[in-house]
Amino acid sequence: MADFHQNGNIATMHNLRSANTEALTRELSTFATSRRISLILPSLYSELEGEALPRILDELSDVPYLHRIIIGLDRANEEQFRKARQFFSRLPQNHVVIWNDSPRMLEIQDRLRELNLGPAEPGKGKNVWTCLGYLLACQDSSVVAIHDCDILTYHKDMLARLVYPVTNPTFPYQMAKGFYPRTDGQKLNGRVSRLLVSPLLIALKRVIGDRDYIDYLRSFRYPLSGEFAMRVSTLADLRIPADWGLEVGVLSEAWRNLAPKSVCQVEIADTYDHKHQPLSEEDANAGLSRMSVDICKSIFRKLATDGTVFSEEVFRSLKATYYRSALDLLECYYNDAKMNGLSIDRHAEEAAIELFARNVVVAGQIFLENPAEPPSIPTWNRVHAADAELLPDMLKAVEKDAEDFD
Repeated sequence: MADFHQNGNIATMHNLRSANTEALTRELSTFATSRRISLILPSLYSELEGEALPRILDELSDVPYLHRIIIGLDRANEEQFRKARQFFSRLPQNHVVIWNDSPRMLEIQDRLRELNLGPAEPGKGKNVWTCLGYLLACQDSSVVAIHDCDILTYHKDMLARLVYPVTNPTFPYQMAKGFYPRTDGQKLNGRVSRLLVSPLLIALKRVIGDRDYIDYLRSFRYPLSGEFAMRVSTLADLRIPADWGLEVGVLSEAWRNLAPKSVCQVEIADTYDHKHQPLSEEDANAGLSRMSVDICKSIFRKLATDGTVFSEEVFRSLKATYYRSALDLLECYYNDAKMNGLSIDRHAEEAAIELFARNVVVAGQIFLENPAEPPSIPTWNRVHAADAELLPDMLKAVEKDAEDFD
């Protein structure tokens, strides 16, 4: 059974096992008559060939309260887009596959670049941002949920628990962040959250002092989870990173735009496993190495916008403090895993900590050398102000792609 601890910063919705999700589903179906719920699935074409996504579709097919499912499809050619449309056709809900690499969608991207408003690079953040724009253009949903397409342990209960806090009209929450233990039953996973984010936040507090933002991030049990739900009314002013800083970036936007009482985290699963990224020690532009740099940059930028002054000396101190904090936490994680019959490769974990320590400084150097680098994709409000026809044209482009490649 989960604990019932509340830290006072944000509300935590635990799974205390006193109610099943059948009751939640019935309530959500009632709420959805006046608060339509949509789901965004950012997907690579390669994920259609994996073992996770077919199971996810099986589970989603039994969800009665979803108004629309939006699939953002990346890295697909024309033939693969056709196959993707067929693959997702078994969903009984209203759904659409956005072919992000279609000629029409590339024209939309060209218009954004001409306005200097387009995402700087492809990736999950760009995919999610595009899907959010499409949803805003539809103008018919009140709640949106987002989750990944590589969840091996997916169950429809996860979605019900994720959307319930922001859908229930008697609750004040405008954003809900999912959390869970990262384990496959054999190993303790979640290296970046355990070995980078948690000790980095501890080190930041020691080096730069108390910051409400740091306490806020530390309140989340799993800040890097890819599962969150939001009220659609918050989306138009949402700035999100295009890179691996997406999850931290969304939490930062909630910190900037919403009152703390409007944000909660919700326990959505007892176990959770998905595709694991390689550490990528030899390639700084891939795997967990790239991810760690992007996450650090996202946190540094947010602290800078709140008035924190960084320097080379600060980042050197931060690296040393982070390294010690990470090793201390590793001891805790190792003992926790051992008590629960799970394994941890201490050598591999320490190697990850050494890589992350180097990347703390790398991210700091990038920040210092280019502090004016745009930290996030512009908001859809700004895009609409610059080109009021772009979102309607995106709707038409997606519709025409569906017609032409049916």
